[in-house]
Order: sequence, then structure tokens, then C-alpha cells
Amino acid sequence: MGCLNFWKKKSKTPSEKKQTPPSTNTSNQVSHTSTSRSDDSGTGLRPVSKSSGSTSSQRSIPAMYEERAHNLRVFELDELRGATNDFNRALKIGEGGFGSVYKGYIKPLDGKGDRIVVAVKQLNQRGLQGHKEWLAEVQFLGVLEHPNLVKLIGYCADDGARGNQRLLVYEYMPNRSLEDHLFNRAYPPLSWNQRLQIMLGAAEGLAYLHEGIEIQVIYRDFKASNVLLDRELKPKLSDFGLAREGPTGSNTHVSTAAVGTYGYAAPDYIETGHLTTKSDVWSFGVVLYEFLTGRRSLERNRPSGEQKLLEWVRQYPPDKKSFRMIIDPKLQSYSLKAAVEIAKLAASCLAKNPKERPKMSEVVERLRRVAEMDPIVDHPSGDNLETGRKGGARAMPSASRTRRRY
Repeated sequence: MGCLNFWKKKSKTPSEKKQTPPSTNTSNQVSHTSTSRSDDSGTGLRPVSKSSGSTSSQRSIPAMYEERAHNLRVFELDELRGATNDFNRALKIGEGGFGSVYKGYIKPLDGKGDRIVVAVKQLNQRGLQGHKEWLAEVQFLGVLEHPNLVKLIGYCADDGARGNQRLLVYEYMPNRSLEDHLFNRAYPPLSWNQRLQIMLGAAEGLAYLHEGIEIQVIYRDFKASNVLLDRELKPKLSDFGLAREGPTGSNTHVSTAAVGTYGYAAPDYIETGHLTTKSDVWSFGVVLYEFLTGRRSLERNRPSGEQKLLEWVRQYPPDKKSFRMIIDPKLQSYSLKAAVEIAKLAASCLAKNPKERPKMSEVVERLRRVAEMDPIVDHPSGDNLETGRKGGARAMPSASRTRRRY
């Protein structure tokens, strides 16, 4: 395997050099792909905020990664070929803009015991931008550790005759994603309590990123497909390729090219390129409404007035009797009082002024209070409430066949 030009050569033997982790400190090229406050366009660094001249003593994610890189396992390409039966299509469990994800089986680090089930993500060979996302995932998930973040086991970087190969190896999440369970009829519908606990766990993951470590992290791609579910339906945030460090010192925001997923990105971020944690809060509000309604943020196969979720739900405010019409009819029972509180919380997350949106730690507390409310009771679905048309809030076939991303 050819050594990457950005790897630090700390070791003395060839075999040890292969195990050296990715670094952003030894190459001009990689300095522009750093996970810290940089432009996403690939054209160079941009100002971080209105007060971008200020400095901060906070360590960056790459600096923190250098201390913890030894926790990640470095795989040879042949090892991952064997783990996935040469990336067999029968083992493909997901795909997206980054590449394809395969179910695989690896040996324990000590070579003893049963093989471990993992998810192996293989990067599309599309140049610098894909490499930047790969590097961001390695560095962020090499540093971040929380029960509601997917665990990165290791990575592979191979520069060979067939081109540059970049791969990531994660813990395997057998229950796929929140998106699958909300919108795909092949999966049994989630109960009210299951949905609530999933959103609470996801909120705790975001709160950790924003407030739980020494440097602020902005996730920048929160959506149902990036909330993966383990065997017990415990949620874990995945896909950190778009994550960025937050502003430091007196800086108010990070200035960056607007990226993310249409329907989930905050309008203020799209318009100005000013990225803050409140951008993630907006995205969380969108998914809260998906949790309530069983509808995607955008469904073009619906009537024109119902295609955009946020525009549709505004017609049914939580203080009106018609509010129940937006509740997912797949929910056989739920707490109306709790549903109203969820809708109010979603509305606060979707405030036009970012400063008026709550912190994720506040969102967590409000969700916990909702979870402690009265027991759920049976309520009629939207099909029983709507006049003149059956199934006004019924689930629609998936508007997208894009599979889960890790």
C-alpha cells in the first residue's frame, strides 16, 4: 500500500508506517481539507465570522485527533475485501453520495474469538471533495465518543494501481435508520414511545456535539436517514463527512459554502453561509415534524399544497382541533397532549431568527418532560377526522430510493 503524502512518518519500520493515522499537519493540500473552520468549495480558506481576526487557545479537532488516533484500527484493503466477499453486491446495505456501504465480518484485533459484524463504507473515487469527507469522518469520529454517535472502528487508505481507495469501518446497526421505519412500509411502524425515545437520544447526541466537549461541533446534516438504530432501537448519529468545528472566541458563526440536504438545511444558513449550532436545531425541528406526521420534508407526489411538509403543517396549528389531522395514521395510539408539546417544540426549533431557537440541551429537557407526561391513549387517526377525503395524513410510498448512509 502506498503511503499517503499527508501521513506523518513517526515510525521506523515499513509495517509501522502503514499504521500511521491520517493527519492534516504535513501538507498544504490537506490544510485546505481540515475539519476546522474552512471553506467547503475547495478554493481555500474563508473568514470564519464577522470577527475572524480574533484568536482562540482552543484545540482543533485535528489536534485532538493526533492524541487519540491510536484508538482506531488501520485496515489493509485486502482485509476489507475479504470481510465483504470482495464488496459483493449481495452484502450491500446502503449507498449515497459518499459511496456504498457493505455488511462485513472482521476478526477481533487479537485474532481470537468470533468474527465481528461491521459496516464498511467504500468511498467513490471522485477526487478531493470525497477525500475531504472521508478525512472529516476519521478525525471527528476518532475524537468524539457518545452513546448516541455511531462508533468508528477503523479506516483504510490505499493508493494503488486501481486508484486511491478510502474506506471506513463502523459498528453494524441492524435496524437500519429512522427514515426506514418512518417511511418504508416494509418495516413495522414505530410506536409513539419508540419515536419519542429515538428523538430524545438523537437530541442528546446533538447536545453533546454542541455543548459536551471542549470544542463546539456542528453536525450540518441532521436528517432521519442519518439516525441509525441498533438492535434495541437506540439511535446513533452517523455520517460526519459534512461536520465542522463551530466558532471560537468572540466569533459568532462559521462562514462556509452552504451544503447539506434540501428540505433540512436552515434557510438562514442557505442565504448567508453563516453556520451555527442553530442550523442543526432547525434540521431537528424538521425531523420532529416527520416523526409526528410520518411524512418526508418534501414529497413531490402529493397535491401541490401538501408537498412541502413545513408549509402543510402550518395549516394545522397545535392549538386547534384540526391539529390531529397531521398525526401519522400509522400511530394507533398516542398522547394528544404530548403531541401538542412536540409540535410546539418543533415550531420553536424552526423559528425564523436563529437566536430564538432553543439550544439542543434545552430541547433534550423539553423532550424528557414530554416523555414523563400522561400515559398514551387511543386517538383517531387523520383518516377519521378529515372531511371529504380519506387518508389526508396517510403515509406515502417512499419518495426516494436512496439507501441509508453511514
